Amino acid sequence: MAINCGIVGLPNVGKSTIFSALTAAPAEAANYPFCTINPNVGIVDLPDSRLDYLADKFVSKRKVPATVEFVDIAGLVKGASKGEGLGNQFLANIREVGVIAHVVRCFENPDIVHVNNKIDPADDIETINMELAFADLDTVNRRAEKASKLARVSKEEAKKSEQMLNAIAKIKPLLENGKAARNAELTEDEVAALYDCHLITMKPVLYVCNVDEEGMKNGNKYIETVKTIAAEEKSDVVVICGKFEAELAEMGDPAERLEFLGELGLKESGLSVLARAAYHLMGLRTFLTAGPDESRAWTIHAGDTAPKAAGVIHTDFEKGFIKAEVYSFEDLVTYGSEAEIKAAGKYRIEGKEYIVQDGDVIFFKFNV
Repeated sequence: MAINCGIVGLPNVGKSTIFSALTAAPAEAANYPFCTINPNVGIVDLPDSRLDYLADKFVSKRKVPATVEFVDIAGLVKGASKGEGLGNQFLANIREVGVIAHVVRCFENPDIVHVNNKIDPADDIETINMELAFADLDTVNRRAEKASKLARVSKEEAKKSEQMLNAIAKIKPLLENGKAARNAELTEDEVAALYDCHLITMKPVLYVCNVDEEGMKNGNKYIETVKTIAAEEKSDVVVICGKFEAELAEMGDPAERLEFLGELGLKESGLSVLARAAYHLMGLRTFLTAGPDESRAWTIHAGDTAPKAAGVIHTDFEKGFIKAEVYSFEDLVTYGSEAEIKAAGKYRIEGKEYIVQDGDVIFFKFNV
């Protein structure tokens, strides 16, 4: 799976405003459809209070956070799967991302044009989902035809084709009804068979409600509509005020930022919540290293072993892995120092089979 998050939605829902605030590098944004044609790509530091704590604790000279890549993809419209509104180009861009952040307009403002001239999150979500499903339907129809032909070539190809056709038989009814392929009950082999199809609706989705400041403070009926739909799909929801986040991103003084957040009763930016949600949805996790020279957050995949994690630092660490000295960040907070962690028996020596956990603080021993 690609390790990036694509921001999608109808035109004028606030995708580019949110992207600009995330990356603090302005993306093209205007009050008309298709302003964003070529996708903007931005690398975003992942906010992590654990890293801040470590850097202060070890008096580190520098602090290096984990990062998330976001891709701002142009607005889709009804008929995109048939090429409407440069749809083919935009759909191709979506196929290349790992997860999807679906921005939904959840505010009223007569000065900002809605492509359908009404504020209706359920209808907006259905429009996008239908277009993505129909695009995938074209893909699986072509792939089914190809699989049927290959099945006649050899027994080996017949077995592969059977897995493909079984998987397609399960997802095709969903796609025909504008539903996502990820909702089908597939075996691991069937999921693997579909991998090369690069189906858009197999990607995990995170819904982003773009609200005004009133909606941020008190919520609204539009947010509740999105939450209901997301719950049915088993997807997560993040609520963001794009305008507020854009203003916040321009503030350089941390104290001023905290004061501005406090005015809405917030402890952190909605974009911080979005970045972390996207990171975890991509199956990414963080382990930490700390010392006087540097405290750093390292990105791994959930389920990675200690040698694999060591290889993220340097390939020699993985090749010559001996052991990992490990404690959890929570234990450092609880006991206050490495010496006290050791005294409490919480400082562990782990071998090659150890599955690294999010928030582990690790020192690797290796030999090359």
